[in-house]
Amino acid sequence: MFFLAAAIMASGVDRRFALLLLARAGRDPRRILLALMTGCAAISTVMSDVPACAIFMAVALGVFGRTGIRPGSSFGKAVMMGIPFASLIGGVATPAGSSINVLGIYLIQEHGGVRVSFLEWMAIGVPMALLVLPVAWWALLRFCPPEMAAVGDPGDVERERAALGPLRLAEAKVIGLFAVLIVLWVASTWVKALDVSLVALAGSLALFLPGLRVLTWVETQKSVGWDALLVIGGVTSLGAASVKTGLAAWLVHATLGGLTGWGTLGIVAAVSAFTVAVHLVLPIGPVINAVLIPPIVLLAAGSQHHPALYALPVAFTASCAFLLPLDAVPLVTYGQGYYRMFDMLKPGLVVSAAWVVLITLLTAGLGPALGLR
Repeated sequence: MFFLAAAIMASGVDRRFALLLLARAGRDPRRILLALMTGCAAISTVMSDVPACAIFMAVALGVFGRTGIRPGSSFGKAVMMGIPFASLIGGVATPAGSSINVLGIYLIQEHGGVRVSFLEWMAIGVPMALLVLPVAWWALLRFCPPEMAAVGDPGDVERERAALGPLRLAEAKVIGLFAVLIVLWVASTWVKALDVSLVALAGSLALFLPGLRVLTWVETQKSVGWDALLVIGGVTSLGAASVKTGLAAWLVHATLGGLTGWGTLGIVAAVSAFTVAVHLVLPIGPVINAVLIPPIVLLAAGSQHHPALYALPVAFTASCAFLLPLDAVPLVTYGQGYYRMFDMLKPGLVVSAAWVVLITLLTAGLGPALGLR
């Protein structure tokens, strides 16, 4: 996914897409915020959250530079919080949207013995993203209302779009490759050999092949978050150790063990709310998955329910990092100085509450149709 993100940025697809959205938004700051959030969420469905956030932060900073928006601006605060919000929200739409998703699916299969397909994930993830995104947009406007009626000159965006010219060959190659990947990812629902990670790996390798050759290794290795890969490998080992030693089972039993008589809706809601709260002490999504999913699977087995019914809300809510800028995604924009640590808390609480309600209703409502009982 780091390679695929690098291809989008190297080809210029990201900038063309962002400028297209800004051209539709006009000068209304509320529509500009919505355009940036929509674009970031859309691209985050097939790209890791951090690079998606970085791409749209760069676009937003370009708008700020042309219009004189500086730290202290309420609109600037809304945009710089809205972009990571949107990246996290869009990232749950498909398994390809985040390494957290892929890790969650792996852990459910490893410890629960069931396979969550690409399409099954999307059946919950796509409506989840579509419903949470407008809530996040509304919450940001409610707590950070724009201080101006109009932003910049619409001619600036049109001039930048004109300067890009027609679609270049490199852009067409990347768009075509992503179209193929999406088809293969969806097909993996029925073709078991098309593993989600295998398809992503094949697509990333194709970027270096003669005839396509969008990337070179020297350029690409700089775009890989090796630290993130080490973190994921490390926390997966820690999660396995917590299961083997009984620590994970003790943690879930101590906090959620008394919920077995609550019914499916109540347990899914409690698990989701607990996962949101855990972000304050375990702000890294892969860690949450590695620590919580194995014992949650045991909780589901003890309640005579499908393992994924209780574990999927954890895998989804591991990306619900809206309360404080402690996760890697909000930290991308936090360093720009447009908002402070606790500015995220109020809108983040609204989005987190909506997240818990929606993931509970979607999982409990769609679960039976997907075979999760």
